[in-house]
Amino acid sequence: MQSTTAKIILYSTTVFLSSALLLVLEVVAGRLIAPYVGVSLYTWTAVIGVILAGLSLGNWIGGVWADRNAGEMAAGITLVGSAIATLTIPLILTLVAPGIQSSAMSLLSSSLLLVLSLFFIPAMLLGIVTPILTTLALGLSSRTGHIVGMMHALAAVGSIFGTFITGYWLIQTFGSRAVILATALTLAVLAAPLLRNRKVLVYSSLFIISGLLVTLSLVRNGFTNPCDQESQYFCIRVVYEPWETPPGTLKSLVLDHLLHGSNHSEDPRLLAAPYVQLMDELVLEHFPDRGDLSFFFIGGGAYTLPRAVQALYPEAKVTVSELDPAVTAVARQQFYVDTSSMDIHHTDARMVLSRDQESKYDVIVADAFHDIAIPPHLVTLEMAQLVNSRLKKNGLYTMNIVDAFPDARLVKAMINTLESTFQHVHVWLDQIPEQATRATYVISASQNHIPPEIIGASRGMQRQWLNVTQPVLMAGTAPDQLPILTDDKVPVESLMARLFLTELGK
Repeated sequence: MQSTTAKIILYSTTVFLSSALLLVLEVVAGRLIAPYVGVSLYTWTAVIGVILAGLSLGNWIGGVWADRNAGEMAAGITLVGSAIATLTIPLILTLVAPGIQSSAMSLLSSSLLLVLSLFFIPAMLLGIVTPILTTLALGLSSRTGHIVGMMHALAAVGSIFGTFITGYWLIQTFGSRAVILATALTLAVLAAPLLRNRKVLVYSSLFIISGLLVTLSLVRNGFTNPCDQESQYFCIRVVYEPWETPPGTLKSLVLDHLLHGSNHSEDPRLLAAPYVQLMDELVLEHFPDRGDLSFFFIGGGAYTLPRAVQALYPEAKVTVSELDPAVTAVARQQFYVDTSSMDIHHTDARMVLSRDQESKYDVIVADAFHDIAIPPHLVTLEMAQLVNSRLKKNGLYTMNIVDAFPDARLVKAMINTLESTFQHVHVWLDQIPEQATRATYVISASQNHIPPEIIGASRGMQRQWLNVTQPVLMAGTAPDQLPILTDDKVPVESLMARLFLTELGK
């Protein structure tokens, strides 16, 4: 009886831990592919779909194998195989990712192929284990329902445990590649009680294969993390480039695979990105004689514009809502940002605006992105109404949006949405592209101010921006065919589908 109970406990523990480790890999997958294809609804769909496909196939194989008298040895060898497959992930990434990045594939196809090549085999192998061990446990107990229910419950609880511990602790503490190595090692150790008298042979083979894989991965820099830091939310990278006029260094912040701001070491007023400079020029055009403005920034990033505002408007009040405290820390440490006079909130901007019903702002700037898309809850009618309620009487709302050109369907849906709240809504570009491409648009909205058709730079780099509202509305999909975005229905990815489904999104 004691031996039977011990075996059931062994099988149950193995099911729990193998399920947890599978979800560890699933969460790591999103972070591992982020520097190459970003993080979006489509990438997470690819991750979840591929993991479930591998798990389903593995469950079927494991069930068939169990009917053919697969025993503990089969489960143990499968766990060893999954350890090896997990150990190959960094190596495969170095072989596959560069080709995918340089190809003309869409973001959707790229993310699906990348996840498939990295995680399908480990998921399939881990899927084999549970049916085998469940069948073995059934042979040791007459309580069939109890055993089946317990194994399903342990697999589910293990999956939950793996998800939470990876997302809340492992990745941001140890980094994605260290987590992968630890997962492979744990799987190998988990196999030991099931291998019986073949441990020496199996582990000798595992040692040789693992040594080869680790060596190849080291040669190809497979364990070199492209992130300078992995936070709760992002793969954070700092990119340096020389800047001649004025002399100094320009540092750029890259979150996952998208640039989120560039700061000059000597001149905080230098705004390298045309859309950032336009946001400053829109404020100057809207408030030509004001210096005591109050700003609310939705998204901090490199704090490029908040830093410039401090230099350009010494009397201004600056409030920033930046979700990730690690991003703020990097901005302070590496991007020459002094936040001592800023009011910073490390929480969602919509929550900040909802809670602080007394504060009113002259300018609200939305520059928050999740991959190339704006977080859906920040583009809805309800958000526009909230922004309007927090603006002063003559306030200005600006936001930048990445969308396709010339048929900017998300931009047109945003015009529909904002015009339900604001009297004047305008769309801007620094130049009209000559062919279909990905473009960064700026939208301005106010109740009682009509800007000119062309805005020229009054300071900083000499540029000009065009009011392209009517050309955008006339190109491609008619605005009346596009929705007003609401909290109930906000199909951001669908409206931006051309960027995700074609090479334009890269």
